[in-house]
Amino acid sequence: MPDTIYDVAIIGGGPAGYTAAIRAGQYGLKTALIEKDPRLGGTCLHVGCIPTKSLLFNAEIYDHLKHAEDYGIEGLGQGKINWKKILDRKTNIVNKHTKGLDFLMRKNKVTVVPGFGKLTGPAKDGIHSVEVDNNGKKETLRAKNVVLATGSTARMLPGIQAGGNILTNIEILSIDAIPKSLIVIGAGAVGVEFASIFRSFGSEVTLVEYLPRIVPVEDEDISKELTRAFKKRGIDIHTGAKVEKVETAKSGVKVTFTASDGKQVVKEAEKVLVAVGRAPRTESIGLEKTKIQPDRGFIKVNEYMQTDEPGIYAIGDIVAGLPQLAHVGAMAGLVIAAKIAGKYARPIRRDRVPACTYTEPQIGSVGLTEAQAKEKGLSVKVGKFPFSANSKASIVDSHEGFIKVVADGKYGEILGVHIIGPQATELIAEAVTALELEATVEEMMFTIHAHPTLAEAMLDSFSSVEGLAINI
Repeated sequence: MPDTIYDVAIIGGGPAGYTAAIRAGQYGLKTALIEKDPRLGGTCLHVGCIPTKSLLFNAEIYDHLKHAEDYGIEGLGQGKINWKKILDRKTNIVNKHTKGLDFLMRKNKVTVVPGFGKLTGPAKDGIHSVEVDNNGKKETLRAKNVVLATGSTARMLPGIQAGGNILTNIEILSIDAIPKSLIVIGAGAVGVEFASIFRSFGSEVTLVEYLPRIVPVEDEDISKELTRAFKKRGIDIHTGAKVEKVETAKSGVKVTFTASDGKQVVKEAEKVLVAVGRAPRTESIGLEKTKIQPDRGFIKVNEYMQTDEPGIYAIGDIVAGLPQLAHVGAMAGLVIAAKIAGKYARPIRRDRVPACTYTEPQIGSVGLTEAQAKEKGLSVKVGKFPFSANSKASIVDSHEGFIKVVADGKYGEILGVHIIGPQATELIAEAVTALELEATVEEMMFTIHAHPTLAEAMLDSFSSVEGLAINI
């Protein structure tokens, strides 16, 4: 390795890093991928997106089976959850895709280097040196370009540590039994997804959020609808609530918080999940030896993910100003690989990043919320179409929620689309395409959608901006 000079060395083998490595290999670049953990995939594959969505699918199936007789399927009885089999299925899915990554590295001639990668300073004669520490055995890797993709870790509330009955997204994925009761602190995507999972499996769930509404980054109408749906499902929701203490108790754990009305509330449960965001992993990677000056741990980059240190890029959850989403990191990886290879690349636009939350009901959104569009001083027209008026939603017995379209009132350009309802995380892809192509409401109104489909609700939602939806 000391005699090899790579075109690009990538530190971190999560979605951002491995995607960058694959694309760099496809472009013919000599590529090294440095990973400190035994397996590639990062948080997303092992303790994030993939295992969580596996559990959400199990929860969805279980919810449907509770109403099997309504679908003419009799004799199933109450049904019994085998938690071990649910966890085994999750693990098998993770293992399958981990092996897939190993294959893709070989296929694209990417050299996987085990160990903790650390910058050693600026390039010398155009070549960067990266120190790789593999359980005390240190080597130096040389490369023309270095990509930082070190990911993030779960934040904890001050004075609280994970352990025992206090869980993060990591520990909750391997608990030995479904808790009878669960308090979730934080109602962003992670918090509401786990609240949805365990409520489906029968846990008594309490959701505590510091901000005035759950899923606070979403359009306000989406937050209201998810709140309504969660309360209907029996989830106890407290917004505008400040957590004061988390303590052990006979029942498992006790959480004390100040409610929005100023009163102190004490809740007890078997487990508590802390889901208050994610912190960038940028400590101890040698930033102090470069021109890179992190902001609260995040790294500032230009539109092509270049840091202040020439030849060093940053992608994924460590980048300042971009949402901490696997697909954002992966796209950033594609952008820098193309840039380094001298190929066509297009910068990521923050207003065209889809966000997906896999609760029941699902949420998919892209672009400006109604409030954001108005804050920009735009003339705004809004259309809204309920899934209750869509025939396919009735067929799949999931007819709550709606699609909301935010459009420019003067030119008709689509500014944002916000969906809550069946398969929202799939339907949002059409809206992303519409925004990328700068489509107008009029153009989408005359785009044929197959019938009967959930996607047909998109047609009605665009038409509703002009008050011309067919099915309401």
